[in-house]
Amino acid sequence: DFETYRAKWRPPLCGRYRAHLVCSMGPPSSGGIALLQILGILEHFPMGAHAPNSAMALHLFAEASKLAFADRARYVGDSDFVAVPLTGLLQADYLRQRASLINPARAQTMRPGVPWGAPADYADGAAAELPSTTHLSVLDGDGNALSLTSSIESAFGARLMAGGFLLNNQLTDFSLPRDSTDSTDTATLANAPAPGKRPRSSMTPTMIFAPDGRLFAVLGSPGGPRIISYVARSTIALIDWGLAPQAAFDLPHMHAGGEGLELERERSPIGLLADLRALGHEVVLRSLNSGLHGMRWQTPHQLDGGADKRREGAVLRLGPLRQSAQ
Repeated sequence: DFETYRAKWRPPLCGRYRAHLVCSMGPPSSGGIALLQILGILEHFPMGAHAPNSAMALHLFAEASKLAFADRARYVGDSDFVAVPLTGLLQADYLRQRASLINPARAQTMRPGVPWGAPADYADGAAAELPSTTHLSVLDGDGNALSLTSSIESAFGARLMAGGFLLNNQLTDFSLPRDSTDSTDTATLANAPAPGKRPRSSMTPTMIFAPDGRLFAVLGSPGGPRIISYVARSTIALIDWGLAPQAAFDLPHMHAGGEGLELERERSPIGLLADLRALGHEVVLRSLNSGLHGMRWQTPHQLDGGADKRREGAVLRLGPLRQSAQ
């Protein structure tokens, strides 16, 4: 696999949220698919009418996340090896149908849907994604933009050096049977391991374009599967709540990738835990160590940026910048 490995150029995955165009990474990453599904589902709710730290805003976000992660576990893998129903997963009618499953008054268990083109024999698969990842966002003086997420999977990767760099441990991103007694047939898992196959990731490097087609924001984060939640909530903060990048990144985090809801222990307002539990969520308080990094055009001539205070990072500006072209 090492000798035959080649980097591949893949088209970005794009979709509309409100009047903005949001572009991210497609398979084998699940990040762009899940991000666009969460946004497409929440477009049916007035997120801007709810305060960012309100129980209702977090409840709707959690329910949309659970729907997206249910589809992710079943359908997303390396599209060079398996059929990923991209068109069906992002179809407006399908996302409208998924949004109709959300009860604003009560948390629910969410199951995978049946999008157009979905294989009938896929099983759900989980992977032990570990959060040793980094992200950076860059704009140069000519208006070129870069959103880059890079991962070696666990701390120090595979603990092996080659040519002066650490080998990654990304193979743990594949879905495997839970134990020797698990009867799940890995041949039905979209993310099952195979020679030459790339494992599913959650990397979500993202660019957002304004209604006039010009670049509006560049962002991304490390954080394992929680990357999707970090980037999706920040995107909503930038578009629906009109927050600056630093204010968006400073918001308390939450993640709902399964049945439970993780709430950031250090930043969540007092009383939010009880409010979410009253809506039926099984809430767990924990540290959520993101590493969000991004910037936006506040006006055609004014740029602002943010770096997550939860880990090392900085916002730097060197010389003049020009507004990015379409």
